[in-house]
Amino acid sequence: MKFLNKKNIDSQNMVNSSELQSNMTQVTMVSDEIFHYSKVVLQLLILMGFGFFAYYITMILIAFFMTPHIRDKARYVLFVYMLLNDALFLILAYFMFLGYEIELYIYVPICYILYFLSSMAFRITPYILAAMAIEQYVAICHPLRHVELCTTFRAHVVFTMICSFSTIPFVVELYLMLSSMTNIFSLYIICMHQLLVVNPIQDVIKSFSMILCFSSVGVVILFTYVKIMLVARRLSSQSSSASKAGKTVMLHAFQLILSMSSLLSTLTEYLPVTQNKVISSLSFYIFTCIPRFISPVIYGTRDETLKKYMKKSLPKFFQSLLGKN
Repeated sequence: MKFLNKKNIDSQNMVNSSELQSNMTQVTMVSDEIFHYSKVVLQLLILMGFGFFAYYITMILIAFFMTPHIRDKARYVLFVYMLLNDALFLILAYFMFLGYEIELYIYVPICYILYFLSSMAFRITPYILAAMAIEQYVAICHPLRHVELCTTFRAHVVFTMICSFSTIPFVVELYLMLSSMTNIFSLYIICMHQLLVVNPIQDVIKSFSMILCFSSVGVVILFTYVKIMLVARRLSSQSSSASKAGKTVMLHAFQLILSMSSLLSTLTEYLPVTQNKVISSLSFYIFTCIPRFISPVIYGTRDETLKKYMKKSLPKFFQSLLGKN
């Protein structure tokens, strides 16, 4: 009897173990299915965001090139450069993100070009925001010199200088890679910055350039805001152009914060692969895509001149939104 009871117990344990394993398998399949559909939904949201962003900047570009009054102002030249730069960043970032998701192996020289262009575009936007804040500062604090200093030609020169300055960290990094004793440029890799690092100094250069970029731009925006608001206080008029310029500079500060939020999406690169795959899509959508989608919309709805010309081209739904703002 004891032998039979033990046999029955062992059989029961095997049955319970099989049922438990089966339940765990079903739970895993359900969670995998939910995760798959979640990723599909996020991909659709990203594509919808890209569609809206492309439509919005197209309307702004039409207003810019078809309206001499807008085209001849330095602030709008810089704003258009920022829009095109953000569009380039989003396209490259999305391509690299998809390559990471599907584990696409890319020839290292091509990967470095993609990394160089996307990272440089990421750094250019804050510098353009600083240039736009300085333009507002000159317009309010030195109005007699505004026409002389803030010309469209100078805006093009400033953008060229920003691009040239932004390439310096990548030239140094490329030199370090070429001077290393590795054959990395003959390999195929998943395009991530971590896999391009062959010298620890590369991480130092990246961190230093990021800190320099955002801290210097933050100081410029804070300086221009304080100076403009001091002028507004002297004029003792909250409806003055100085007060409006101060609000615009604060808007640039908010855009800078939105731009900085993209840095948070890189934190997922340091997580274990299994966790990274789960949250990378959500992180990319929230921290990289959404800030770039809404930043130009906020500025466009805040600017009275752009709002006036865009309302003629946007559908009635968006016209009503612009009207409320």
